[in-house]
Amino acid sequence: MLAMVYVKDRASAEEVVQDTWLAVVEGLSRFEGRSSLKTWMYRILTYQARRRATRDRRTINWSTMVDSEAEGPTIEPSRFNAEGHWSRPPTDWGKNPEDRLLRSDVLNAIRDAIETLPPVQRSVVLLRDVEGWSSGDVCDTLELSMGNQRVLLHRGRNKLRDLLEAHLTQQ
Repeated sequence: MLAMVYVKDRASAEEVVQDTWLAVVEGLSRFEGRSSLKTWMYRILTYQARRRATRDRRTINWSTMVDSEAEGPTIEPSRFNAEGHWSRPPTDWGKNPEDRLLRSDVLNAIRDAIETLPPVQRSVVLLRDVEGWSSGDVCDTLELSMGNQRVLLHRGRNKLRDLLEAHLTQQ
């Protein structure tokens, strides 16, 4: 999953993962323990994926390289009134929203929504909210500043909320 942030296709990502395992096995004796083993391994993966992406980029037509991270406002301005308050309250999900969220159609909608996020946002959301990583580990692994990680997480969560709200109001 993380390798897909850097490389163009699944086959390249799988090769990156294989290269990472080889590097981990070869470098394990040099692991100094200054970070967790997980963070160290993910840093190797990040390095391998970036190296592979650089190599792959030499063969990609530059006109196909589109900035998918171009962003507008995080929350639609129409959701606020002139005073800056919500113009309409969030949708009521019923008495027991947990039951609705655990239904398979909703879980599938959440998975599909996560896949629509730009790659770096998807990685941050998956590592923080699905895998339960700390902010520091995510920043170290993805080589992000703390502020950038917070912005990516915030934007990703807002997109997911909007997509989930749209799905739940259709039912």
